[in-house]
Amino acid sequence: MVQELSDLRTCIEEQRYEEALIIIDELEGMSRKSILRTIKSFLIRLIIHLIKNQIEQRLTNSWIASISDSIIQIQDLNLQDNKKSHYLKIEEWDDLLDEAFAASIRPASVEVLNGTLKPHQLIEQIDKTQILEIAKQLILLTYNSSSRNLPDSIDNNLAQLPGAENWFSD
Repeated sequence: MVQELSDLRTCIEEQRYEEALIIIDELEGMSRKSILRTIKSFLIRLIIHLIKNQIEQRLTNSWIASISDSIIQIQDLNLQDNKKSHYLKIEEWDDLLDEAFAASIRPASVEVLNGTLKPHQLIEQIDKTQILEIAKQLILLTYNSSSRNLPDSIDNNLAQLPGAENWFSD
């Protein structure tokens, strides 16, 4: 990126504005790609915990904290600087969720049931549709809840998961 900024400065100083605009487009593309990569990493973390919840039928304090933090970070990353538009529109999540799900299987197999399941065994036991639906419901909260209200909205959704009655009852 340093080289691109240097080239941009040169283009502007030399009044080569068409080339400068091309460099700006490249920089915007790199920024968007970086943001999407980071969002995907939070999706993977989210899905790993949803898989663990589905298989083990429980929730722990650390899982809830991780799920909540993933959603809060996704909301923050997905909101563009103008605070009015998003990098990913609601209808654009399906492909990214599928990619994140696929990337979640191996690390989830290490964590679920103390690592006793191999990835192919884990896939046989999980309901992918249900996990992706829960993930999408949580993501939709990022569009419909303010950053101040998002944690409570997440908790309301997590209260519906297996094992939540033990965590949210106290």
